[in-house]
Amino acid sequence: MLKRAVVLAMVAVFSATVAFAGPSEDVKKTVDEVVRIVASKEMKHNEQKRRQALKKTISLVFDYSEMSKRSLGKHWNQRTPAEKKRFSELFSTLLENSYAGKIESYNNERIVYLKETVDGDHAEVKSKVVTAKRDEFTLDYRMINQNGKWMVYDVAIEGVSLVSNYRTQFNKIITNGGYNELVKKLEAKTDEL
Repeated sequence: MLKRAVVLAMVAVFSATVAFAGPSEDVKKTVDEVVRIVASKEMKHNEQKRRQALKKTISLVFDYSEMSKRSLGKHWNQRTPAEKKRFSELFSTLLENSYAGKIESYNNERIVYLKETVDGDHAEVKSKVVTAKRDEFTLDYRMINQNGKWMVYDVAIEGVSLVSNYRTQFNKIITNGGYNELVKKLEAKTDEL
């Protein structure tokens, strides 16, 4: 259920017309491209090309470096620059591969944007997803302004932070088996996907 909610959260960023100015405006720039990719007849027959196009477009609005740093939490500062780079690569690949395929199965859920709050360089866009069966759940997009561009660094689904969820899992693995064990697990998961 959580994976499905995360997928819908990511899809919601790309699949609805955003009614707000400010942070959501930067998100909106990717909407048309993702919709075009998913709807394209040419792309439907070329999974590799479609997947690459989706990954490229998604990376324009999701700040994988910031998500990596926040998901590793207190362990981030203990890493060397090379370890930080490798972890960010693995984490972004994990997110892209885990959810790009799910985005392709988007089924026109209705997205309702409720509120946008800006506090300096941070913003939050609150929304809800309404499914065809009229089920609803909330999605909060946490964003940071980087050089004039708003980037998503976390998504909260029904109040549960994606980054915090990963941080809890990663902390447990590091505590029990060390940082290298986490890297091995991420590499294995990446190869699996």
